[in-house]
Amino acid sequence: MASHSHPNILLFLTDDHAQWALGCTGNREIRTPALDYLAQQGALMTNAFTPIPVCSPARASLLTGRLPSQHGIHDYLASGDPEIDGRRWLKNETTLAQLFQEAGYRTGLSGKWHLGQDEHPQPGYESWFTLGRGYPIEHQGPHAYGVDGRHEERPGRITHRITEKAVDFLRSSDPRPFFLQVGFYATHSPWENQVEYLVESYRQAKFADIPHDESYPFGRQNLESTNPTRFNPREARANYYAAVTELDEAVGRLLSELEAQGHLNNTLIVYTSDHGLNCGHHGIWGKGNGTLPLNMVEESIRVPLILYHPQMPLGQQRRGEFVDHLDLFQTVCEAAAINRSPEKKYPGRSFWPLLQNQHLPGWRSVQFGEYGPTRMIRTGRHKLVRRYPDGPHELFDLQADPRETTNLFFDPAHRPLIDRLTGELEGYFTHYEDPQHSGLRAADLPRHNDTEAWR
Repeated sequence: MASHSHPNILLFLTDDHAQWALGCTGNREIRTPALDYLAQQGALMTNAFTPIPVCSPARASLLTGRLPSQHGIHDYLASGDPEIDGRRWLKNETTLAQLFQEAGYRTGLSGKWHLGQDEHPQPGYESWFTLGRGYPIEHQGPHAYGVDGRHEERPGRITHRITEKAVDFLRSSDPRPFFLQVGFYATHSPWENQVEYLVESYRQAKFADIPHDESYPFGRQNLESTNPTRFNPREARANYYAAVTELDEAVGRLLSELEAQGHLNNTLIVYTSDHGLNCGHHGIWGKGNGTLPLNMVEESIRVPLILYHPQMPLGQQRRGEFVDHLDLFQTVCEAAAINRSPEKKYPGRSFWPLLQNQHLPGWRSVQFGEYGPTRMIRTGRHKLVRRYPDGPHELFDLQADPRETTNLFFDPAHRPLIDRLTGELEGYFTHYEDPQHSGLRAADLPRHNDTEAWR
């Protein structure tokens, strides 16, 4: 059993779960009772963002506390390509798992990794279950599956397998506190073949919380936006909603297991996603790479973020501070009194004191983002997107134009604002980025996949 000063950590890092696709964030049709409960009893961060709206680099940022322009992963990593799969993409970084292991925690991963070499347990993880090249891979002590052809072939949905392995981890008699990372896949495309009874329950939904009849006037459709599912949006959305509800059921299953094992009262539960998702929002399907040029629309960059711990002094917190995965890294470490690597430059700041009902002065009022040579700064009202070196650039007034339909970049009246925001944006990256890993030179860095927007 973990001590009060060293709480267990259960970190859900789901794939493609959008911030808008939760009951607790205002969706009137989707059913997420377990996550709604955690949000009600804990803290819901209503302005949570990803540093980059695509999977692999977003995961790397949460696990390392560092920007893509620091850790050097700038796009999703293609599976099955030996050149890509064989690299240790985070070899010079220190992950949460490594930090917690060094602090005496029992550590595990069940679910998605997507940061290369899935078939090998990565540094810091004692227990390892993931999918690599399409099949389950498990490493638990001396038992290895997938490396020498002995990978398991069991029937059933991968969500259930991930949950089963997480339950096994929680049932260990090991007395050390634990850090368990759970990564569900189900909300990822192609948004079909979800649990039929759940899909059927949504087929007559109005999907009234998804704006209809929109188009994205700042580029062309790309990748998931060109999938056949877009031609039957009602069925695709029914499948997406079903996937969210299936994941909520899995979260509930793990909550029950924590309670049964006596861990619930000293476990910090964190639920988030690598990035957001569009299901026809703006006419886009997918995330930042659902369009060319790459987009930074709100649905791509916003993520759900719920934190729950029974020992937090105040539940039912809805907090509007701008936070992102870089801040979450710091927050989880502070909550467990974990020392960070002193030689690393971390852009994030812990918001754990806010959740303890303490005053935290000087919190930032802007959010930054990047995706290769595309960079963004967002204030409470405006969003500036700059695509280096030559554009196209965009400025949106999110108060007057929340659907991001009118580009004000060439309006002379906004030139002072653009200059000020550009200075802040460039100053931020100049301060934090590693020039060798900068997204501005993404085309010179190792290839991530065959669809990079900058090649």
